[in-house]
Amino acid sequence: MAFPPSRTRATVGPPASGFMSLPSPPGASEPEASRHFGPCRLELRQGDLTAEHVDAVVNAANAHLAAGAGVCGAIRRVGGASIFEECAAIVKARGPLATGDVALTGAGDLPARHVIHAVGPVWRDGASGEALALASCYRKSLALAAVNGMASVAFPSIATGIYGYPVAEAARVALQTVREWMLGEGRAASAPSSVTLVRFMLFSEADLAAYRSALRALPA
Repeated sequence: MAFPPSRTRATVGPPASGFMSLPSPPGASEPEASRHFGPCRLELRQGDLTAEHVDAVVNAANAHLAAGAGVCGAIRRVGGASIFEECAAIVKARGPLATGDVALTGAGDLPARHVIHAVGPVWRDGASGEALALASCYRKSLALAAVNGMASVAFPSIATGIYGYPVAEAARVALQTVREWMLGEGRAASAPSSVTLVRFMLFSEADLAAYRSALRALPA
């Protein structure tokens, strides 16, 4: 899967076929945008990942699975210490995770059932394997959810915080990878996925706009 670099600034235009734009006042439960790919639904929302009632939320983790800032810090504050005690045990058993790799823990006090920890790439120049590593985060997270029989997964925008990945480019990689997974590309036909809902919880209006633009650009 190739992800050629793009410097196009994300914009929001009229909905394309198959793209549903929904009004979303504060506190509304409806997604700001959604599309179906095969039997699966992909949703975009602006809001709090730690409040999601899903089978798994995905943490934008570091290689040592240590509590940090951003998404990771929010999961620690809301979910409690038990999540990162499990993380420490994982790292003790298998060592630091490679970029693009994932691990599974309980969710502590979060309303979700599990946390999938995904180690995103640090942005360098866009030509150092960042897109492949970022795609691996999403693909391996969905594979881990599927092998554990999960139906719903909520992602943040991985690697676009302190790791510096440009949001528009990250959105394109993220949504293209999730679409391919939903359509069965990159996984064995004999291993159907239990995952039927993937939701992206975006921090800001600008992030949401970038992801809306990337979602609109995806083929059916």
